[in-house]
Amino acid sequence: MGTASSLVSPIGAVGEVIEDTYEGGGGEACEIPVEVKPKARLLRSSFRRVGTSRPGGLIGASFKSTASVQELECMAEYERLKKEYEIFRISKNNEVASMMKKEAKLDKENKRLRAELQALQKTYQKILREKESALEAKYQAMERAATFEHDRDKVKRQFKIFRETKENEIQDLLRAKRELEAKLQRLQAQGIQVFDPEESDSDDSCTEVAATGAQTEYWIGGALGSELSMGSMMQLQQSFRGPEFAHSSIDVEGPFANVNRDDWDAAVASLLQVTPLFSHSLWSNTVRVYLINTGETQTEVDIFMQKYSPKLQKYCERMEYFFQVVHFPVETDNSFQAVRKWEIEKSSLAVLFLHLTLPSCLLEECEEAFLKNPEGKPRLLYHRLEEGQVSSDAVQQLIEQVRCVNKAKIISHTGGLEEGACEVYNYVEKTIKEDILGCEITQLERKDVTDHGDSSVPEEEIFGDVLWDAHDEQEQMEAFQQASNSTCELGFEKYYVRLNDLVAAPAPIPPLLVSGGPGSGKSLLLSKWIQLQQKHTPNTLVLYHFVGKPMSSSSEPALILKRLTLKLMQHSWSVSPLTLDPTKLLEEFPRWLEKLSAHHQGSILIIIDSIDRIQQAEKHMKWLIDPLPVNVRVVVSVNVETCPQAWRLWPTLHLDPLNAKDVKSLINEECSCAEVKLTKEQEKKLEKLCHSSTACSALYSSLLGRMIASAQSAENIDAILQKCSQCQDTVSLYKLVLGSIQESLESDRDRTLMKEILCLTSVSHNGLSELELMELCPELSWTVLASLVYSLHKMCFLTYGCGLLKFRHLQAWETVRLEYMEEGQCTFAAYREKLIDYFTTQLSQERVTWRSADELPWLFQQQGDKQKLQKCLLNLFVSQNLYKRGHFAELLSYWQLLGKEKSSMAAEYFNSLKLYEKNCEGEASMISLADLYETLGRFLKDLGLLSQAIAPLQRSLEIRETALDPDHPRVAQSLHQLAGVYVQWKKFGNAEQLYKQALEISENAYGTEHPRVARELDALATLYQKQNKYEQAEHLRKKSFKIQQKAVRRKGSLYGFALLRQRALQLEELTLGKDTSDNARTLNELGVLYYLQNNLETAELFLKRSLEMRERVLGPDHPDCAQSLNNLAALNNEKKHYEKAEELYERALNIRKRALAPDHPSLAYTVKHLAILYKKLGKLDKAVPLYELAVEIRQKSFGPKHPSVATALVNLAVLYCQMKKHSEALPLYERALKIYEDSFGRMHPRVGETLKNLAVLSYEGGDFEKAAELYKRAMEIKEAETLLTGGKAASHHSSSGDTLSLKSAFSPNTFLPHGQR
Repeated sequence: MGTASSLVSPIGAVGEVIEDTYEGGGGEACEIPVEVKPKARLLRSSFRRVGTSRPGGLIGASFKSTASVQELECMAEYERLKKEYEIFRISKNNEVASMMKKEAKLDKENKRLRAELQALQKTYQKILREKESALEAKYQAMERAATFEHDRDKVKRQFKIFRETKENEIQDLLRAKRELEAKLQRLQAQGIQVFDPEESDSDDSCTEVAATGAQTEYWIGGALGSELSMGSMMQLQQSFRGPEFAHSSIDVEGPFANVNRDDWDAAVASLLQVTPLFSHSLWSNTVRVYLINTGETQTEVDIFMQKYSPKLQKYCERMEYFFQVVHFPVETDNSFQAVRKWEIEKSSLAVLFLHLTLPSCLLEECEEAFLKNPEGKPRLLYHRLEEGQVSSDAVQQLIEQVRCVNKAKIISHTGGLEEGACEVYNYVEKTIKEDILGCEITQLERKDVTDHGDSSVPEEEIFGDVLWDAHDEQEQMEAFQQASNSTCELGFEKYYVRLNDLVAAPAPIPPLLVSGGPGSGKSLLLSKWIQLQQKHTPNTLVLYHFVGKPMSSSSEPALILKRLTLKLMQHSWSVSPLTLDPTKLLEEFPRWLEKLSAHHQGSILIIIDSIDRIQQAEKHMKWLIDPLPVNVRVVVSVNVETCPQAWRLWPTLHLDPLNAKDVKSLINEECSCAEVKLTKEQEKKLEKLCHSSTACSALYSSLLGRMIASAQSAENIDAILQKCSQCQDTVSLYKLVLGSIQESLESDRDRTLMKEILCLTSVSHNGLSELELMELCPELSWTVLASLVYSLHKMCFLTYGCGLLKFRHLQAWETVRLEYMEEGQCTFAAYREKLIDYFTTQLSQERVTWRSADELPWLFQQQGDKQKLQKCLLNLFVSQNLYKRGHFAELLSYWQLLGKEKSSMAAEYFNSLKLYEKNCEGEASMISLADLYETLGRFLKDLGLLSQAIAPLQRSLEIRETALDPDHPRVAQSLHQLAGVYVQWKKFGNAEQLYKQALEISENAYGTEHPRVARELDALATLYQKQNKYEQAEHLRKKSFKIQQKAVRRKGSLYGFALLRQRALQLEELTLGKDTSDNARTLNELGVLYYLQNNLETAELFLKRSLEMRERVLGPDHPDCAQSLNNLAALNNEKKHYEKAEELYERALNIRKRALAPDHPSLAYTVKHLAILYKKLGKLDKAVPLYELAVEIRQKSFGPKHPSVATALVNLAVLYCQMKKHSEALPLYERALKIYEDSFGRMHPRVGETLKNLAVLSYEGGDFEKAAELYKRAMEIKEAETLLTGGKAASHHSSSGDTLSLKSAFSPNTFLPHGQR
């Protein structure tokens, strides 16, 4: 088929020749092609073929027709193929689209199935866990059931044997009874009174023996083994805590109604809640020794300052305190008199050097330091004597006056000058260690452990695993004190009402926002309100934090939350492991708040001042947005201009500008304090200024008052008023203040030094100490520095915080930057470089203090020098100092700035430690190396690098075992830390072994009742709890709790006795003023505190003073006087002065009967303790009506079916038994038994003890069968209780607060024949 051209083959193709059958002209022979070729190639082949086959050329007509036919067929074929291709393409596209839809559908189905699979897996895991828990509970229940079955069979067998031998035993007991009665009659005939010497006067844990003729008999069955068959008659009593607890957490109805001698956390918590305005010297982080001398004793002073002052400085620096000698030259003029007086007020210790004469110019200074000493600070008068020479009359008169001053020491020295200075140094050193720093307690503790000095125990062990920085807490206390200082009230009463409404509002409630402009008085308002809350609602726990300068330590969010958490732990008396990872800390704080608030009886107030200055406040304070616990209220203050937008929706208390009346009263108060009087014309100017809008700020008005008060003449006041009227804001007024201080300086050198001081302070992290400023500026003398600091402090520029000079207000800081640093970053960099050089020099001298660790890394960070920052951090002692003080987040932020990951950070520390180890020689350096390894291990553990934390902790353990001793307490510390890593790593077997080793070492080193032993027991208990070994864990926790109770009683506070001791001293100072009811209450609290420290003589003095003051102020018949009488009676009872205690209790009872309702809990308290005393003295007839009255009061207070009523019934029944009134005791026991069974169930320990008492009563009545039955039930309860607690049953606390403990007055062997003992 096809045309001729389609049959043309290429040249040289082989084929069969066919001749033309028609023989027409132009016919040609064609070759049949072997294969069909593309059209273009076919045409070209045809042309070539025709040309070669016929010499004449082409055949015209035949080719034309052939070409047209070929084109038509190609076109047709093309169209057909095109259509087929289109159909194919469309069909494939449709197939692809269909496949894509199917793919999407399958993908969706796959996701759904995956989600279902994950949900099923979670459900499966949950069901699996529940199954495992159920199986475990089943096995435990089966074990208990088998144990109960075994014990039941055992009791049956014992009871069978008991019944068989009952008659013989009864006969033996009756013979013992007759023998005892005969002995008792003989003793009474001889005039000897017999009573239980161990009987407690406290009904918190009191057990009495009560029987008739055979009151002290025991029902002993030899077949029952060593355990006595019948216990003593129990007197069940409770710690009566009624509604008075809402008024005071320490003592409304006597200190011993609410506080147990072994658990006096309530007393300590109450004292810790009181936050009086302490004097600066008491809480300052600087030990200031004020030296006064005459020209005759200048040599001793020079020797003391040159030879001994550096030693004291080194000691204080090691204790993280500053040491400053304050000494003005003798020739100093009177212009420094106010500065001297201010320095004397701040000083911790004053020393006067005298010889023969006393210049008149020093008389006033000596009187101020020694005779006017209201705070009772230590004072030393050094008097050098010489033979043949007599001191002047002024010297002798002053010495006689000083002899009568409290805490004043006089040294009369007759030797050389060197020996005299040494004698002064010895006294000063002792005073600093014992009276100022309170180190005598630490020394006593160390003596209990070892004689190796302070190398025995790591200092952070005081707080267990919690890393605590005392400087942060001290800074906050000083900030609170400074914020609450105000010369007058500023009309804040209307704001107090709103704040009180917040506390009383029902939960849940969002935080309250206190907003206002800069210097509007937000800090003052909050601090004053905190004082009111602590005074009127002591049951409310107030936690506060005052944020200082931005970028300072007080604005670090992780440190803030850690401090608040630790304060909550402190008040709940628990120390638990606390993460230092800032991210985890921010996440866990709400859970800690909820957990610890649940254990607090009252409300919790959290107050954060200037919260908008916290670094990334909105991000790090997200917990404020979440719902708070029901008893938690939060108040935060912000600058109205910088408040985050999300917080503006909270309830807001906006501080209005001060009115003209308040501004004028504030300024007049400042003027009256300085004894400055204004003329009428000046008062008119002041009145006009008070009405201006610029004077409406509290800070502005205070500054204005200080400016006017500092004026020395009327002309100056006029000029000040004129200049102040032109100041438009607080910063401009601060500039005016700064200018006036500069003008008051005598020379340009002093002005330059003031600029240096302010600029260096402004570029520092947390401020600078006076000692640091003098070392930074060598040309700065102490006289000039003291004068400058006095002026700047007086004008609200600078203040003290933790021993450091820092800016009082943010506006003062801004003023210095605007006035002295307007040149920009160059000025900043220059002063920053000066500080860097200073602290770097300290590091090069191997003098790593908390100051260099605080300042140097931060300065490098601000400078942006990463290389120097890394070198500083790799100084192992710098990082160790930061970590041990809990600045984990700060340390981590520095490494993050360097771009280091956790693993690379660990590698850097490892390399540095290896280099340091190569240079370690000697025992001291090896011990230091072990501490560094341990710190690194703990740091890595807190980072979550558990596998890398093992190596340094193991290395620390190896070094300590080699350098010290395998049984040294520091080895126990290493074992404890290593075990903690294994616990987090879930390797409980390794951890248990290490904890047990640490426990054994601690017990050998400290004894079995030391707090560190309790720490190991707690760690083991936690480990057992994680392994679901609840019985073992509970047993260890009880043991640990008893140790901690004793430790708390001995030390006064888990967080340091020194803090409590200093507060007690300040409370004593507060009571030296006029007689008030508040002072009387404070005296009563001090009496409680000293009683609980077992200092009974001092306690009696304070309680008597409290009683005398209350009788003078309130009258002898006031209920508060009854409280003091109660406390004194309890104290005399403790001292076994029973007749005096009886008289005091009777006086208190008479007052309360007249003043209080018949069912008042306070009356019940007095009735209870007087009844116990009557019973102890054998005055049973007097005790009966009081016990009956106690039953009536409890029935009226709690209802007839309350467990406390049953307790009172048992006590009355015991008394009737002692009086041999069995018929009256029996119904009381039965009624009490019914109440206990209804309230607690039939297997409660209270039921068991009541059954024992009934069994004794039935035995005495001759009903032996009933006695045996009751005893059997009692023993079943006791043994079931023993199984549940995993050992011997300890004290049990019911829901009513009742407390039970078993204590026999006589040994049960007393009634056994001699051969059976």
